[in-house]
Amino acid sequence: MVAGMRTAIALLVVGCSAPVTAPAPAAGPRPVEAPAPAAQPPPPPPPPVHARPSYPHARTGDVTDTFHGTAVADPYRWLEDMGSPEVGQWVRDENALTDSYLGALPGREALQRRIAELVSYEAFRAPTRRGPRYFWVHGDGKHNQPTVWTAAALDAAPSLVLDPNAISTDGSLAFAGLSIGHSGKRLAYGLSIGGGDWQTWRLRDVATTRDLPDELAHIKYYRPELTRDATGVYYSRFPPPPPGKELTETDHDCKIYFHKVGTPAGRDTVVYERPDHPTWQFEPIVTRDDRYLVIITGDGQVGDRGVELVSYLDLQRPGSKPVALIDQYDAEYRFLGNDGPVFYFVTTLGAANKRVIAIDIRRPARERWQEVIAEGPNAIQGASLVGHQLIITTLQDAHHAVAAYDLHGKKLRDVELPGIGSAPGFGGGPDDKETFYTFAGFTMPGAVYRYDLATGTSTPWKSPQVAFDPSSFETTQVFFPGKDGTKVPMFITAKKGLPHDGGNPTILTAYGFGGISSTPRFDAARVAWLERGGVYALVNIRGGGEYGEAWHLAARREHRQVAYDDFLAAGDWLVANKITSPPHLGATGASGGGMLVAGALMQRPDLFGAVLPHAGVHDLLRFQLFGQGAGWQGDLGTIENPAEFAALRATSPLHNVRAGTHYPAVLLTTADHDVRVAPLHSYKLAAALQAAQAGAAPILLRVETASGHGGGTTRTQAIDQQSERYAFFAAQLGLKLE
Repeated sequence: MVAGMRTAIALLVVGCSAPVTAPAPAAGPRPVEAPAPAAQPPPPPPPPVHARPSYPHARTGDVTDTFHGTAVADPYRWLEDMGSPEVGQWVRDENALTDSYLGALPGREALQRRIAELVSYEAFRAPTRRGPRYFWVHGDGKHNQPTVWTAAALDAAPSLVLDPNAISTDGSLAFAGLSIGHSGKRLAYGLSIGGGDWQTWRLRDVATTRDLPDELAHIKYYRPELTRDATGVYYSRFPPPPPGKELTETDHDCKIYFHKVGTPAGRDTVVYERPDHPTWQFEPIVTRDDRYLVIITGDGQVGDRGVELVSYLDLQRPGSKPVALIDQYDAEYRFLGNDGPVFYFVTTLGAANKRVIAIDIRRPARERWQEVIAEGPNAIQGASLVGHQLIITTLQDAHHAVAAYDLHGKKLRDVELPGIGSAPGFGGGPDDKETFYTFAGFTMPGAVYRYDLATGTSTPWKSPQVAFDPSSFETTQVFFPGKDGTKVPMFITAKKGLPHDGGNPTILTAYGFGGISSTPRFDAARVAWLERGGVYALVNIRGGGEYGEAWHLAARREHRQVAYDDFLAAGDWLVANKITSPPHLGATGASGGGMLVAGALMQRPDLFGAVLPHAGVHDLLRFQLFGQGAGWQGDLGTIENPAEFAALRATSPLHNVRAGTHYPAVLLTTADHDVRVAPLHSYKLAAALQAAQAGAAPILLRVETASGHGGGTTRTQAIDQQSERYAFFAAQLGLKLE
């Protein structure tokens, strides 16, 4: 639900300056006993109780659906008509209530100033070499959007290629992506209104830094690919949505087009389509030798279901048609690159922890496929083919380990990382002599390293300086038993010397969906929470991919309740070990994680003092009808199957709201340009919770403007949104901000 279920941003993870327990056995994590808490002073009193808000009126209708003989009421169906004047007024009233409530929270302005200070640092993304030049994205910590730079050498004076701040001075057009031609002569860049998924891409000449007249519209998810001579572009496009249906129109009839630079987009030719399968989508990849266009096909967004088809087009044979290489949805196939006619893939075929295979397209029969790197005890999370080497990233108890192999599968060396954390990157071309990666942890900002492929040496290239002392914090990793006894890992980050008195305001988060693994990630705004005494806990529940496909499948479809059981067990562990207590325990998650924490709230409202679901999928009986939702049926299941319907009904946040319940404080957040998860999910759940609330704790809805699925795309928006959310948790969980 975040940039594709297999590749989208997973939520949060481990600090690098802190002690972490010894590795668990290959079969899965082992338990680590929590240290016996020393005698502590009595915990602070619970947070103050606020007066019950007066909620905007939300009428109820009499809509009822019947599934497999079960009647299910849907009284807030009218909120699905997000363009209607009635819904628009209700949203404005909800935002006004939220403004009034959150605007009065003590310490919010001081928190916002501190977050602004923390996020005001220079950040660099790993550079890439194209032709004779390096390119990279840079954020100066001052402007709303990052910029793109180029240089002939890493130590040469760089020049500015693209400044989105000059294109959109107010940030309303968000920088949505970058694609650089292999020659380095031209690049393509995407812009989206308010950070939504619908994107328009433009072409720019690198030497002159001027845009060409070409414009490619109605693009989602998949970046365009330029030919080596930069005279053509292959891109994946959807039909334009009907006016007013931009947020709800389902993804359909994706096609791959070829655009000849300098010609009108209306003349672009269709390279690949499957009108017999309107839900299929296509990701185009031009190989670095410019010989092949590889087409990865998914039913729904590529990666969402974890199974793909693969075709290719020989670009040196004019008039040729795409050739099917893998023609059945039997496993995940992630294309790594090619060595001439030999294609390399990471796959789950016969390997729950994944393996690397090679397919010679001259002899493509399955019995001729070659295993290059066998399945190992740890799951493969990332892989790349660069400099005639395979760089493989595996997961060791939810943090990264990296190793280099030759193209025959011989291990060359382990890549020595700076600590325990996450190391994305290692991209490049087959003839490169170097590659780059970023290393980060909970309290370690992302530093960029150059990796020498011949010597295996890592050298820092750019190290950000953030205004805080990371040595004052520590991260520990614990393993606790889930409801069924399975050991589940959790990272806990806090100030050193954390008291075990049950009074620590704590935010618990997880994702646990679509096989996505949550690994270490730095968030500067989170430091403001930690340095004031707050605790941050990430639990690696089942449904993710931290221990391979078996970990993912354990909480899929009719087994979805397992993810909720793991998350609730994490909360119970934090309480039992006096890290916190229910009045001081908060829960948050985004997208699939938003669905998770909202569902956990319905099952255990007594466990939490505050819950913040962001962009969550909350109506699990109708999610498939909107936007990208149909693609999630691979993980969530379908209402057409009786057993899966029963699981969806039992875990759907919207359908498990109970009138007369004392719910803790809830802040539901969504965005007006979220095409991925339609805002209507949050609308309906907010209305239902407000009507059902028997207590005084607030149930608030924030509909963020000019924002997409991931929240605000500009620096200003991010500061506002983060300070608002942390101020909400501070007020509800008892953290003093001033």
